[in-house]
Amino acid sequence: MCELLAMSANTPTDIRFSITGLVERGGRTAQHGDGWGIGFYEGRQCRLFHDPVSSSESEVAHFVRDCSIKSEIVISHIRKANRGKVCLANTHPFMRELWGRSCVFAHNGQLKGIKRWPPRHYRPIGTTDSEHAFCWLLGEIRERFPRMPARPGPLRQFVADRCAEVSELGAFNILFSDARDLYVHCTSKLCWITRRAPFGEARLRDAEVVVDFGQETTPNDIVTVIATEPLTTNEEWTWMARRSLLVFREGLPVAEIDTR
Repeated sequence: MCELLAMSANTPTDIRFSITGLVERGGRTAQHGDGWGIGFYEGRQCRLFHDPVSSSESEVAHFVRDCSIKSEIVISHIRKANRGKVCLANTHPFMRELWGRSCVFAHNGQLKGIKRWPPRHYRPIGTTDSEHAFCWLLGEIRERFPRMPARPGPLRQFVADRCAEVSELGAFNILFSDARDLYVHCTSKLCWITRRAPFGEARLRDAEVVVDFGQETTPNDIVTVIATEPLTTNEEWTWMARRSLLVFREGLPVAEIDTR
């Protein structure tokens, strides 16, 4: 299966440490060699990088890993293809516009029968069940909320309800953002960690890299990282409950909804 990575922070933050570990799983420490992508939010807009080759060999991945691109919301994905050929159009994350904002989506899992669900307003470019599910989900949101709701509660519940529907078709581990919130839905396996003062040292699982976050941050920084598997060996990660939706804003979980 694919692997997911995301970050939510209260200030523009460099995610190179986590990316250094993730890209090793794309063909080196794990068998996820069918493409790689990442999106960095800058306000309402998201900057995307894609490459349909293994992340451990990708020049795009190496470029991103070596650049200090700071963002408050990041979504990344390394692919192990099961449906849809290996090509740029099938490489996550996917992006569409809603309410004058970039909405970004990445998925881990298989959804049997999702392509029988006609999407409203949006059409897939590639052939994956993941992109079809994204187009369907975003179309449902646009139909229910023609304008971005001022209060986030109804939107969060609506997303949770739609995730519950899709989960009946199979594994629906997703990262989704509307440039305001980061939505994380788990049906099988996702974990997260929040780093805040006092910051300590972290050691990557997939590369011989250690960082002292106390030297890289300020006392006010709050950063949450979400991943399919823990990225570090010396920190305590929290496993998400299955069939649940977590919503993060500015580095903190602000809502948890049961989708069973």
